[in-house]
Amino acid sequence: KTEAKKEELTTDIERLTTKLDKKAAKSTKLKEEVAELQNELAALAKTTYEMDNARTDENKAFVAAKTDHEAGIAGVQKALQVLRNSYNNAALIQQPSPPAGHSAAGGAGGAIIGMLEVVESDFSKTLSKITLEEDTAASKYEERTQENKVTKSLKEQDVKYKTAESKSLDKQIAEHNSDKAGLDNQLAAVLEYYKELEGKCVAKPETYE
Repeated sequence: KTEAKKEELTTDIERLTTKLDKKAAKSTKLKEEVAELQNELAALAKTTYEMDNARTDENKAFVAAKTDHEAGIAGVQKALQVLRNSYNNAALIQQPSPPAGHSAAGGAGGAIIGMLEVVESDFSKTLSKITLEEDTAASKYEERTQENKVTKSLKEQDVKYKTAESKSLDKQIAEHNSDKAGLDNQLAAVLEYYKELEGKCVAKPETYE
């Protein structure tokens, strides 16, 4: 009976030790994964902060450039209106014949108006270009921001669940260690009793003396 009990306790301790090792390894792995996820979340937070600042700076630059170009367009349009009105009014007045060797100044006025129209067109094209660039950058920023939010949420959920699982495993490990300590004590008592039984039950050859 004692040998059977000893075998039973030894088997139970071995099984419990195997469980302990597996759960301890799993808990350690989960904690390492949580630490890695927390590092990734910190890196994501840093990237998001830098991305937000960059987007703010880009938007400020766009607003300033847009204001300048709109003011430039308005100024050129006002100048064109004044010039056109001036030359149209001048055309209605009977102009004297130009002196010999000179030509009318109307061509110069037309050239100035034409040049201002080119300037207005350039301002408008540039404004359209920077507006398109701003819209594209804002769209990409919003898309990236949403992706980062989803990634952050998923990683935080992983941290939550893995942390809870590792805590549960640690609790089970503590309970198993307590159970194992009890089994170790039982086995020690059985071994001690077994040793006594051997002394009483196993025949010993008489000494020469």
